[in-house]
Amino acid sequence: MSDVVLAAPPPPGVWSMIGEDVDSVFARDPAARNRFEVYTTYPGVHALLLHRLAHPLWRRGLRWLPRFISYLARIWTSIDIHPGACIGRRFFIDHGAGVVIGETAEVGDDVTLYHGVTLGGTSWRRGKRHPTLGDGCVVGAGAKILGPVVLGRRVKVGANSVVIGHVPDDSTVVGIPAKVVRTRPSRHPNPLGIDLDHHLMPDPVAGAITCLLDRIRHLEEHLGVHGCGPGGCSPEDECKVCDAKQVCEPPDQHYPTLGV
Repeated sequence: MSDVVLAAPPPPGVWSMIGEDVDSVFARDPAARNRFEVYTTYPGVHALLLHRLAHPLWRRGLRWLPRFISYLARIWTSIDIHPGACIGRRFFIDHGAGVVIGETAEVGDDVTLYHGVTLGGTSWRRGKRHPTLGDGCVVGAGAKILGPVVLGRRVKVGANSVVIGHVPDDSTVVGIPAKVVRTRPSRHPNPLGIDLDHHLMPDPVAGAITCLLDRIRHLEEHLGVHGCGPGGCSPEDECKVCDAKQVCEPPDQHYPTLGV
């Protein structure tokens, strides 16, 4: 058997990638109705189209022209993508206003960003100083990912979170600074395998309160006490907990209401 080395398939051309970008919109935005509408009214597509044209020029060593194309895209769309940023296939920026992607940022395939997202640097030095996003990441509105951190595949970043550290595959991060609150694959991806349910974020504070309530209930059962009323604790009283896992107010406690 001869040792035959098969050549790697050539990378897709610019216009092929732009076509994939537009087609991917329909799997991630139910408001999209047809390709003409996407091409003419989606600022995220406009900014990405211009970046697809500017990036090859940047790779060839040109500087002013790709920067000028990026500048025009920012004026037109309010989306600032440095022409040096490496962006994968089927990339989608929803709404788009305020998105910033730095020079050394690297974005994998099938990534989704919402408005106000920043992929920013944290160093004055040249070299790698911006984030790397793996395939299938979803970054919620207003989130900031700072420095040369690496987000694994299918990571979800909650809205307004600030990510300053590496994140493993299939994780969900929320908060300032962002913390991993869930690590498991998505159960309900869309047809492209992307989980767009970035609004279904775990609440670590509510989770901690729930644990405390469960612990109190366990201790009360151990002590034979099921609740405390105005006259003291008795087995007949029970702590009432609503569906939101918050302790209900005593029935005799009233608060003033504002007149209309």
